[in-house]
Amino acid sequence: MLISLIVATSLATHHEAPKPGAADNTLSPVEQRKGWKLLFDGSSTKGWHNFKEKSIAPGWTIQDGILSSTDPSNAGDILTEEKFDKFELKLDYKMTAGGNSGIMFHVENAGEHAWHSGPEVQVYDNSADPKGQLAGWLYQLYSSKVDSTRPVGEWNTLNIQITDKQCWTKMNGVLYYSFDLTSEDFKTRLSKSKFGNMPRFNKLSKGSIAIQGDHGVVSFRNIKIRPIM
Repeated sequence: MLISLIVATSLATHHEAPKPGAADNTLSPVEQRKGWKLLFDGSSTKGWHNFKEKSIAPGWTIQDGILSSTDPSNAGDILTEEKFDKFELKLDYKMTAGGNSGIMFHVENAGEHAWHSGPEVQVYDNSADPKGQLAGWLYQLYSSKVDSTRPVGEWNTLNIQITDKQCWTKMNGVLYYSFDLTSEDFKTRLSKSKFGNMPRFNKLSKGSIAIQGDHGVVSFRNIKIRPIM
């Protein structure tokens, strides 16, 4: 009887679910040693502002350590106050049905829209349009033959590296594509895209990270960046 009780107690402890968000929006000792820094502290929008504004619109909300564009009609794109040139960025995102967002880099706080200057890695509910620009793709520039995204309602982890030559995107640990911002291949793809005639597009070697917030309800957590020297 005593042995059965001990085993039952052990199993119950083993299967006990961890507290939600217990380790979210924090840096591990290893991440700290490698130079990672948080872009979202889990409780405030410190370090961010709306495009061409000084504050954050009320359509962006924070609950239980999660940043969400809960009202896309009153959210808009948000930018980091700090600017980055070479870096590795990682974050978790979760979609709602039909959700659509994007992560932009080298964005300037000027012009008509954030996406007029910064290339955008798509964040998307792929089931909404399987033949469209899918999650993880560099919008209209680079795509992936594989789809490693998880279904609506589940968290995905997106990693983006941008350096002088070695740029890549990974979705849930799977490499989608690599590219070189200075290559002829990139320039050719750019000229054939809708961005080819935009005078501000991809002109900065250092700029803000931006998150698109006006195309659907999307949630984010664990937004971290590691500057690369």
